[in-house]
Amino acid sequence: MIQEALKEIARGSAEIIDMERIEKLVSKYYEEGTTYTVKAGFDPTAPDLHLGHTVLLQKLATFQKFGGRIQFLIGDFTAMIGDPTGKSATRKVLSKEDIVKNIASYTEQAFKILDKEKTDIVYNNDWLEGLGASGMLQLASNLTVARMLERDDFSKRYASNTPIAVSEFMYPLLQGYDSVHLKSDIEIGGTDQKFNLLIGRQLQRAYDVKKQQAVLMMPILEGLDGVQKMSKSLNNYIGVMDAPKDIYGKILSISDVLMWRYYELLSEMSLADIAELKEDVASRKVHPKTAKENLALELTTRFYNKELATLAKEEFNSVFKAKKLPTGDSRI
Repeated sequence: MIQEALKEIARGSAEIIDMERIEKLVSKYYEEGTTYTVKAGFDPTAPDLHLGHTVLLQKLATFQKFGGRIQFLIGDFTAMIGDPTGKSATRKVLSKEDIVKNIASYTEQAFKILDKEKTDIVYNNDWLEGLGASGMLQLASNLTVARMLERDDFSKRYASNTPIAVSEFMYPLLQGYDSVHLKSDIEIGGTDQKFNLLIGRQLQRAYDVKKQQAVLMMPILEGLDGVQKMSKSLNNYIGVMDAPKDIYGKILSISDVLMWRYYELLSEMSLADIAELKEDVASRKVHPKTAKENLALELTTRFYNKELATLAKEEFNSVFKAKKLPTGDSRI
């Protein structure tokens, strides 16, 4: 059972640092019933999530199945700085009003995937605001400018004489300090967050937390085009709040190759069941379109319910197969 749990935890991951620690935590859960903490940070920079965001949520839900208690960290303090990851310019600072509005939307959507009873929502403003000037200076002393410029985005901006605000240097330190305060056992994030995630390990050691978090990084999900990352700005996304018929229809529009990527990162089917399905498709026992329809039903059901997912499928078949007019059902 432990090995099966570890396979599901590692499933789809791009890189894991300290898998041995994760194995010890999971083993202790099965042997002694001891839970462990898994942190993931979300800056409420926009009100809506798309399936690319849910890759992390899906992984958190997997940890919940195997003894993890989730630290769902809302970066209400760090959002006022703006995560510089992957940015070619200093990002506009959000107002408190926007942050509050976005937080409400984020949590509502997140609990379509996460188990509320196994999730602690925490806000880093609760401890970062109280650090004060001396605390900030102590924190900043743990990282050199040279180390900070090892970050790919910072080094490119520095080389091209693109301005970098000093506050942006603080972002990875503050994210790392979150792990110090929360004493996180594991932190997960996208591959673009590697620098920040490792700072968490470094700071836990510097602040003598008596542990160093393991790090699990998930890949960036490709959008509907199968090439570029899922993004609203590229209009290649499936929104969590999209209508049922839109979620269903967009999933059917992806390529057969991309379908397996979505199965691995988004489906709740086990790895063994996915492998069997893939073999059935390869041997023509199951048509690729049927496999895609099943995936579309599963994901539409997750964000709505089985009834609306089924209605969305019927609507799609009626319009695109039977060439009938849309029913106009407002529920889908």
